[in-house]
Amino acid sequence: MVYNEKIMDLFSMPDEYYLAHCISADFALGKGIAKEFDRRFGVRQTLKRDFSKFFADDYSDGACIRTGRVLNLVTKEKYYQKPTYKSLEQSLQAMKNICLHRKVQKIAMPMIGCGLDKLEWDRVSQIIKKIFGDTDMEILVCKLR
Repeated sequence: MVYNEKIMDLFSMPDEYYLAHCISADFALGKGIAKEFDRRFGVRQTLKRDFSKFFADDYSDGACIRTGRVLNLVTKEKYYQKPTYKSLEQSLQAMKNICLHRKVQKIAMPMIGCGLDKLEWDRVSQIIKKIFGDTDMEILVCKLR
């Protein structure tokens, strides 16, 4: 794995990069960077149309849903809840599986789980490195400042 953290705009990444972010299983996407993902990529409509039944009866910790080049890490059931490190880790593992299956080589993401979700970046970055460490993927974390 190649891992980098850079100050740059996530949404300026070339199309060869898949973009990852965290969402809730209710597909609210009403705040933070998830709202911007919805504005730019129409993520909410696609998720509600194609995946609402998947989470309607039972949400289990951690999932990843690909919509185009967006990797939606489902880390909590409701938008007002907070994820756990376990749910984030399970979502990242699901993302890794999707990427290996689809031969995705490059992923860009914000400091996932650390904005409105309040997880600690030092711990999150270690989880990312642990999960993707045995791959040849490039992980680029785009920081605001």
